[in-house]
Amino acid sequence: MADLAAALSRPDDYEVEETAWGKLVWMVSGRLGNSGTMTVGRCHIKPGMENPRHYHPNCDEVLHVLQGTIEHSLDDVVVTMTAGDTISIPSGVVHNARNISDHDAIFVISFSSADRQAVGEE
Repeated sequence: MADLAAALSRPDDYEVEETAWGKLVWMVSGRLGNSGTMTVGRCHIKPGMENPRHYHPNCDEVLHVLQGTIEHSLDDVVVTMTAGDTISIPSGVVHNARNISDHDAIFVISFSSADRQAVGEE
């Protein structure tokens, strides 16, 4: 059995990337040393803001909205998502999220690689 102590991730272990539009909180990844196959995080987008359009050349992404309302674009299609909605984004599809609510939009993001790569993200 794997070393469960190494697999456990607590808030003090998370890696936080602050941005002008919000923040990314990384909880599981190869870089953190607690997975060899996945990356899992939480994205916070401030009201009226959006993350840059980007794509992932090496992994699929699953996004699950916890709070708020976002418009999520996939290539040229835009869908509105609210708490409880989940979307699967294939590798190579250009996408981003825009918060259209008046409070932070928060969603969980997971990737099918421990080394999530993003092209176009700032």
